[in-house]
Amino acid sequence: MNGMDTSTTSPEQPGPGRPAGGGQDPAQLLALVARGDHAAFETVYDQLAGPVYGLVRKVLRDPAQSEEIAQEVLLEVWRTASRFDPARGSATAWVMTIAHRRAVDRVRSESAAATRERKLTPGPVTADDVAELVETALDRQRVRRCLGTLTPLQAESVKLAYYAGYTYPQVAVLLGVPLGTIKTRIRDGLIRLRDCMGVTW
Repeated sequence: MNGMDTSTTSPEQPGPGRPAGGGQDPAQLLALVARGDHAAFETVYDQLAGPVYGLVRKVLRDPAQSEEIAQEVLLEVWRTASRFDPARGSATAWVMTIAHRRAVDRVRSESAAATRERKLTPGPVTADDVAELVETALDRQRVRRCLGTLTPLQAESVKLAYYAGYTYPQVAVLLGVPLGTIKTRIRDGLIRLRDCMGVTW
């Protein structure tokens, strides 16, 4: 992670095998991170990547999703370290709060999606219900196929905005690009999706 570029480079993939960092005070390290100190962030990463992954894993259970969310948490720590206020609690607690919030947000997002699917069959399943479910499944396949026609940057932005539930400003912060760029990227991506799926919006 040497020479980390804050605009394009994200922390290494977190997981249970990362070594613990030195015994430096996380609060002091975060103060350095807020000033763009890459070495300090690497130490924060080494100290907290394991605990962050562990907490997220307890909430999500799925290893792949847990690694994804832990990655986002550490990226948010890098970008928002200046928001840490030592008067309100420890640095570790601040980071773990971010981790818990993101994990819960993912659970809620998936729960909402599952609820929407259950509403398709509120009572006894009829032939019409089955037809609707098949059509919905086909629509999902079409969406996945059409997402594959987008550029990686467009697909990433669209997924964050429309699947993960982030606002455009939040997507801009997560990806480290200007809000105007995100709006253009998502607009162009949605146009390509519309054309691919052959629907009128």
